[in-house]
Amino acid sequence: MTPPRTLAKNLPSTHHVVVLGAGYGGLMTALRLAPHTRVTLVDPAGHFTERVRLHERASGRPDVTHPLDGFLRGTGITHVAARATRLDLAAREVHTDNGQVLHYDRLVHALGSRTAPTPTPDEGTSTPVEGTPANGGRAYTTESAAELHKRLLEGPGTLAVVGGGLTGVELATELAESHSGWRIGLHTEGIVGASLSDRGRAHVRTALVARGVRIEEGHRVAGPDAVDADVVLWAASMVPATALAKAAGIAVDRTGRITVDTALRSVSHPEVYAVGDSAAAHTEAAGPLRMACATALPTGAHAAVALTADLRGEEPPPLRFGYLLQCVSLGRRDGVIQPVRADDSPRARILTGRPAAYVKEQVVLSTVRMLRLASRHPSALRYVPGIG
Repeated sequence: MTPPRTLAKNLPSTHHVVVLGAGYGGLMTALRLAPHTRVTLVDPAGHFTERVRLHERASGRPDVTHPLDGFLRGTGITHVAARATRLDLAAREVHTDNGQVLHYDRLVHALGSRTAPTPTPDEGTSTPVEGTPANGGRAYTTESAAELHKRLLEGPGTLAVVGGGLTGVELATELAESHSGWRIGLHTEGIVGASLSDRGRAHVRTALVARGVRIEEGHRVAGPDAVDADVVLWAASMVPATALAKAAGIAVDRTGRITVDTALRSVSHPEVYAVGDSAAAHTEAAGPLRMACATALPTGAHAAVALTADLRGEEPPPLRFGYLLQCVSLGRRDGVIQPVRADDSPRARILTGRPAAYVKEQVVLSTVRMLRLASRHPSALRYVPGIG
């Protein structure tokens, strides 16, 4: 885990850091940097979305967002409610869709990820617009959770969840529990819950079967049109939202994530940092970091530490991180807490049932608590294991 570090103070007021994206990683970076330098946060939304609760939103939770102003008030951070459209790396400028041009000394790319585009029958790709179903109103993603919930209220039918990872598992169990009239299937190319231990996978299967979810493993679904269902929920994989970075010439790895050094600096443009799902981050203990809230918050916090050293002319410290748990909710009254080694490989023992559901909820609550702590008492973060 990242050891406690103290952010340097009294940076020259002329330094300006622009952060792209107000998700877990970007918001954490901005909040922790704010007491030490001038920060502009660029995000078209006026709210922070708890992406780890989108399966709950699909099942009927009224809202999973928090007003950005509640985090930014009193921090000095400038929020630009716009979308970045172009990066001019030579001039160190961000161009936005509302005509603004923002000059920066350092740039933080924290635009995160999205559900991978769903293939179309002609073998092209079709990227669903956030909040809008694709394939004529039949295919949905986690990003369109609110629209999916409206569709489910129209009446029972068949629902196919494509993707057997933890996102697909949470969606299938949550929806089966809250919408018992729907016949739900879970389709995966591999096995359900592959990242869990044998005992963890067994408990997941038991929970799915108990809720009437039909499991189909070992075959690849070519696209929503290949599934015989009234509604398809596509959760097969995630892709980084790095098109803007690639267009500007920032180096990315084969998965499309920004290639960074141990301090989270772009290897091709050291004045650019990347955090969260945008970054191909790695540590000695964990190896390559997967896309997750569990990695977005620590990388966001560390980027602030590294940037502070960088702006003072010092060598930024390396990120130190190791995994502790994988947490899976199986509806509102069940779950799996899977202890893992530092490299994210599962240990044998697990926690299940209501105690696991309680622990998972506390972990989810802690993400917003950490952001509020960063807003009100950023210096206290250095005492939080895994964040400081």
